[in-house]
Amino acid sequence: MAGVSSRNPSRMGPLAMPQRNFVLTLSGPDRIGIVDEVTGLLFGRGGNVETSRMARLGGEFAVLMLVAMPAEGFAGLDEALGGLTAQGYKVTTTPTGGTYAEAHIGWLAYRIEVHGADHEGIIHEVAHYLSGRGISIESAESESTPAPTSGAPLFAMTAQVVVPPDLSVQGWEAGLEEIGSRMNLDITVSPLRGR
Repeated sequence: MAGVSSRNPSRMGPLAMPQRNFVLTLSGPDRIGIVDEVTGLLFGRGGNVETSRMARLGGEFAVLMLVAMPAEGFAGLDEALGGLTAQGYKVTTTPTGGTYAEAHIGWLAYRIEVHGADHEGIIHEVAHYLSGRGISIESAESESTPAPTSGAPLFAMTAQVVVPPDLSVQGWEAGLEEIGSRMNLDITVSPLRGR
């Protein structure tokens, strides 16, 4: 989101206003210009989109953003977003603190990739297994697409997780291998460097 920036000279330097970090979610009808409208509103209040995920899900469009904004811009933001609500969009803003990983220094970051034939319960099976071992999912993306020749649905998921340092890598990976064998899935785990 390079077009949404708070690099306004009047807000930079030693007298810069304190920043508020918050998560903005939006869901509603998919239409041309909705991203422009949301980011323009944030930019106009000095906001910077630091991380975002956007996707069309069925006929609906969903937005998830981490936004940094001067405290003066954050004041009255909900009222400014009222125009989107009037158009049928559901919008929330939630102040946020540090990530789970930042609060648990020494935890180890990994990427988990899952591929195979799509069927019910895959995400729940993996998430339930990780939760039971105290492993936190930091982010996850999944999709189902038709196979090139047969058209049968194929499932793919990528997740980033943080793992308690006292957990044996071989131990928790073995459980995912068992899930893969039982559900006919290819599950791979790789460490993330520089986290």
